[in-house]
Amino acid sequence: MRSGISQEIVIIGGGVTGVASAYELAMAGAAVTVVEQASLASMASGRTLAGVRQSGRHAAELPLAMAAVARWKTLGDELGADLEYRQDGNLRLAEDEVDRAKILTIVGEQSRLGLEIEFLDGNSAVREIAPAVAEHVRAASYTPTDGHANPNATVDAYAQAARNAGARIREQSRVQEIETRNGRIAGIRTDNCRIPADTIVIAAGIDTPALLAPLGLDLPLHLANVPVVQTTRTRPLLAPVIGTAKAHFAARQEAGGAMRFSSGGHPVEPGADAKAPDLMRPSVARLAETMSRAASLLPAIGGLPVNAVWGGLIDLTPDSLPVIDRVSEIEGLVVAAGFSGHGFCLGPVSGEIIRDLVLARVQRYRIEPFRWGRFVARNGTDSPELLG
Repeated sequence: MRSGISQEIVIIGGGVTGVASAYELAMAGAAVTVVEQASLASMASGRTLAGVRQSGRHAAELPLAMAAVARWKTLGDELGADLEYRQDGNLRLAEDEVDRAKILTIVGEQSRLGLEIEFLDGNSAVREIAPAVAEHVRAASYTPTDGHANPNATVDAYAQAARNAGARIREQSRVQEIETRNGRIAGIRTDNCRIPADTIVIAAGIDTPALLAPLGLDLPLHLANVPVVQTTRTRPLLAPVIGTAKAHFAARQEAGGAMRFSSGGHPVEPGADAKAPDLMRPSVARLAETMSRAASLLPAIGGLPVNAVWGGLIDLTPDSLPVIDRVSEIEGLVVAAGFSGHGFCLGPVSGEIIRDLVLARVQRYRIEPFRWGRFVARNGTDSPELLG
C-alpha cells in the first residue's frame, strides 16, 4: 500500500469489472483483494462476444461507453499487454422495413447525443464496409469507432497489472458469508479463510443476488442463456462487429482468424439453479437457430468447421442498466452487477467509477441512472437487448 489509504477492500468476482476495479484501486494506493470462486473470466467476461461498442446503447449508458472507448485506444499500452483490440467499427443490420425504421431512429438519437454514427442506405453501401454481409440486408447503422477485443487476454492483463500494483488475487475461493458488524462491513468468510474488510465490492454477476440475500437485500436480476459458436480460423472475412436490429444475432472475426457469433438470449426460468452445468449448455435447437442465422447473414462462413460451442448466462436488470453504487443499508458495501450483456466494453470506466465510490472521491461520470435504490416499488419490466 503506497499512499496511506487505510481501507482494506475485498472485491468479489474475477471478471472484467472486478479486476479493472482492483487495478484502479491498487494504483490509487489501496489495499485490495479479489476473491474469485473459480478462475478469472470463467463466467460472463470469458464467454462474451467481446464487442467494444457504443452504438445502440441506452442514452444513460452511452457517455460511459464513449469514455471507455477513449481508454481502450491505449489500454493495451497502459496494462503492458496485447489485448487484441481492433477498432474496425460496428454495423447494425436491417433485414426488413421495420428494422430499417428502427435503425434510422437509433442513428438520429445517437447522433444528437454526440456519437459518430451514420445510416447506410441500401445493400451496396453496407457491403462496401463488410462485403461478406448477405445481399438481403437492406440498410445498417455504422459506427467506425466501435470495435472488439480478446476478453480473456483483457481480464488477464488487468489482473496482472493489479498484482503489479500490489493487489492480491485469490482464485478457487468461494465466499461463504459476508460479515457485518453494527450495520457496516466487517469482512468475508470463504471456504478456506477469513478476510477482514472495511469495504466489499460485489461484482459477481449472476451470483450477486445470492450474496446479498443473507444480508436482507434484494437485487432483481433475471437470467438469459446466450449460445456462442466459434469456428476454426479462416481468411479475413469481417473487419467490423455486426449485429442485427432485432438483437437476435451478432458476430465478429477474432484477431487470430476464427469467427465468433451468437444469437439472442433465451430467458432462464425463475428459480433455476444457476450452478447447474446444463444451464449454460445451449440446446441442439438453439445452436441450429444460431448457425442458421449465421449462414443467412454471412453466407461465406456457412461451410466453416466449428471449433467450439458454449453458452453464457447474462445477469439482466429490469431496465437493462447496471447497478453501480453504494448500498445505503450497509456501510462499506458497493454493488456493481446487472450489466445486462453490456459490461465488457465498460470495464475500464466501471473500474474508475468503483474506485471513486470506494474512496469517496468526486465522480467524473453521471451515475444516477445506475443507483442501487431505483428498483424499489418498481412495477413491470422492460425488454432487454442482449447482444453486444
